[in-house]
Amino acid sequence: MKRILVSGGAGFIGSHLCTRLVSEGHEVICLDNFFTGSKQNIAHLMDNRLFEVVRHDITYPYSVEVDEIYNLACPASPIHYQHDAIQTIKTSVMGAINLLGLANRLNAKILQASTSEIYGDPIVHPQPESYWGNVNPIGVRSCYDEGKRCAETLFMDYHRQNEVRIKIIRIFNTYGPRMQPNDGRVVSNFVIQALQDKDITIYGTGDQTRSFQYIDDLVDGMIRMMDTEDEFIGPVNIGNPTEFSIRELAEKIIKKTGSKSKIVFEPLPHDDPKQRQPDITLARQKLGWEPTTQLDEGIDRMIAYFKETLNL
Repeated sequence: MKRILVSGGAGFIGSHLCTRLVSEGHEVICLDNFFTGSKQNIAHLMDNRLFEVVRHDITYPYSVEVDEIYNLACPASPIHYQHDAIQTIKTSVMGAINLLGLANRLNAKILQASTSEIYGDPIVHPQPESYWGNVNPIGVRSCYDEGKRCAETLFMDYHRQNEVRIKIIRIFNTYGPRMQPNDGRVVSNFVIQALQDKDITIYGTGDQTRSFQYIDDLVDGMIRMMDTEDEFIGPVNIGNPTEFSIRELAEKIIKKTGSKSKIVFEPLPHDDPKQRQPDITLARQKLGWEPTTQLDEGIDRMIAYFKETLNL
C-alpha cells in the first residue's frame, strides 16, 4: 500500500484516478480548491477509510508525508482556464514549484499531467514527443498552453538539478462520466445538445480533427507511467491515435441519440488547432499501453451518463 497525493483530485480526471487508486488498496489524499472540481465527483469515496479530501490551492505550499504525487491541478477547458488567465498560469507554474519542492523533500515520485496543448497548432502530424510545438505565447489560450510548457521545464530542471524522481505525460482529448455539462468540451457539448434536440454548434468548417480517448484508458496509462523505473521520465503521449473530424463526431452522436438536432457553424475560436493526433509509439514500447475503448462504446456510455444525471 502506498500513500498518494492527487492534486486536482476532485476534477473529472482526478476523481477517476482517485477511485482507481483506492480500489487498488492505496491511501489517497485528494487536494482540490474546487474551482472546477466537485464534491459530487468524489462523494462515493468519502466514507472510505483510505480516502481523505483537503481543500487547498496549490499556488500555496502544502506539506504532507506521501510516497507518490500526481499533479493534475489546473482548469482544462477553454471556458474555465480563460476565465482567470492569471490564476491558470499560476496554478501550472507555482503549483509545479510547490509540489516539486514537496517531492524533493520526501524523495517521492511525482507525475506531471501535461497536455497535448503544448504542441499548439501542430505542423507535424501525428505529434511525437520529440516535436517542440507551434504555440502562440501571447494568445488567449497561452495561459494554459505556456503554463503547461513551463511546468514541464520545471519538472525537467528539478530532475536534472535535484534528482527529483519525475514522470511527464501529455494527455490528449479525454472524455467520460463526470465531465461538467457546461465546460465547453466537444464530446459533452454534443451529447447534451443532441439529447435536448438543440442545434449542435461546430466551430469552423468541422473538418478539424481530434483524437478522443476514454477516461478509463487514460487512468490506466497514468498509473503505468508512474510505475515505470526511475530512469524513464518521459514525456509520453497518452491518447487515442484514431482520428475523427469534428463533423464526423457530431453526426455520430446525432445518429446514436436519434436526435432532431441540426448542425450549425460558428467562426473558429482564436488559435484553435486544426488537427490533433498522438503518436503513441513510445507509450506502446515503454508502458505496454494503448487505448482499448472504441469511440462508439465510449459515446454510448456518455449518452447513458447524461441521460441519468441530467434527466434528459
